Amino acid sequence: MSLPLSLYIHIPWCEQKCPYCDFNSHARKGPIPEQEYIAALLADLDQDLPLAAGRTLRSIFIGGGTPSLVSPQGIEQLLQGVAERLPLAQDCEITMEANPGTLEADRFRPYRQAGVNRLSVGVQSFQQDKLQILGRIHGAEEARRAAREARKAGFERFNLDLMHTLPNQSVQDALYDLAQAIELDPPHLSWYQLTIEPNTQFASRPPKLPDEETQWAIFEQGKAMLEAAGYRQYEISAWAKPGYQCEHNLNYWRFGDYLGIGCGAHGKLTGADGRLVRTVKVRHPKGYLEAGRNPLDQLTEVAREDQALEYYMNRLRLMEPMPLTELTQRTQLSADEVEPQLSWALQRGLIARDEQSLQLTEQGHRYLNELLGQFLPD
Repeated sequence: MSLPLSLYIHIPWCEQKCPYCDFNSHARKGPIPEQEYIAALLADLDQDLPLAAGRTLRSIFIGGGTPSLVSPQGIEQLLQGVAERLPLAQDCEITMEANPGTLEADRFRPYRQAGVNRLSVGVQSFQQDKLQILGRIHGAEEARRAAREARKAGFERFNLDLMHTLPNQSVQDALYDLAQAIELDPPHLSWYQLTIEPNTQFASRPPKLPDEETQWAIFEQGKAMLEAAGYRQYEISAWAKPGYQCEHNLNYWRFGDYLGIGCGAHGKLTGADGRLVRTVKVRHPKGYLEAGRNPLDQLTEVAREDQALEYYMNRLRLMEPMPLTELTQRTQLSADEVEPQLSWALQRGLIARDEQSLQLTEQGHRYLNELLGQFLPD
């Protein structure tokens, strides 16, 4: 049984680098080399086609950076090039990240006409002081307009990205942001906690973040607000109206396969023999463009002893029950090989299990790192 296959496309440029961002993004210093980069992306995909083995794409995600710096004509050209190389499912979800700036919002309808059928808009906050701290260049009203324009442009499916636990943020501040987002009625909300990542501006000059008591209050009260508004948490930081979950990210978390093209993009593929390989492309735009038809930087096989940890690190992010047969379908492991770890977790109340599936308990979510530690190789 072949696993679902997705495609991630990375656009590395943005207007400026945000101080919290640890993604592979680079502030542009002029017009981006759009045509040169699209040609490089399609050449990159050509090299990866043997790994895809003619399988059908269930989803495409164009991330960054700021993909909406690429023109609608460029996005259409790119998606047509992908469709010429791999079959697309009839209901293939095609997501593109976008910023709420006026220029991007004016392009939403042309992006929809180019083939994008889902937008993910990076709002982060509706308060000007917080947006400035985060290095965002849009304002609160632009964020509201972007949500309205997404719907007017025909995007039945769109997401708003919102952060909480921001520097000096009170519970009231966080709930205000969440209320503003809910009022715009997006089908999907990514509501996630700011974390200080290495090699970012925030890591070198750490801001003062809310204490643990405030963090917990933000999450508990925000969760109640989201549930009252009809959203359901289906992943640690993802909330959706029924039927509007992000299929692309679900495939990641269910340990499906995905190709990754573009600067620094990662891929994970399963061969016909069950072997798992991970790919990483050349990271810097200049090096990637100079690499021509060979942008692969790393290709590594996931060792058999590491597969249980990788599977559960992804799968346990989801709130849905996990079929007991899935581990065997998506790794080279049998259920018997992880029985000691599952029994350990069951005895401690970290998981609940029946004959068909298992699921994290509330205690399991709280002690997830301790549970995952049980799957580390000896």
